[in-house]
Amino acid sequence: MATNRSRRLRKKLCVDEFQELGFEINLTYRESAGNSERDAFLEAFLDTLEALGLGYVGGEDYGFVCLARRGSVDEAQRQQAQDWLAGRGELAEYSVSPLMDVWYPQNPINVTA
Repeated sequence: MATNRSRRLRKKLCVDEFQELGFEINLTYRESAGNSERDAFLEAFLDTLEALGLGYVGGEDYGFVCLARRGSVDEAQRQQAQDWLAGRGELAEYSVSPLMDVWYPQNPINVTA
């Protein structure tokens, strides 16, 4: 693919200055957590993400968090989500990835993004 792209095409492809960032999460629940407890956790988690202006795509144990509108998650939002997960008793463990490209995860993050 050509690297000399017009601004309109770069925006459409979400590359270069239009790169969008998000992060992955992995959740492991305590063995004693039942279905109703998991459902309540996910409901609270989604409400928290919505309050931060974030969206979630995935299931109950793995997913991707991105901005609910066009744009990038910033490090402060990622940290707030991670801090919220740290205070939850339903989880045995969790992991939050560093910020990464939403559309092209294999691409490095632009410094200007």
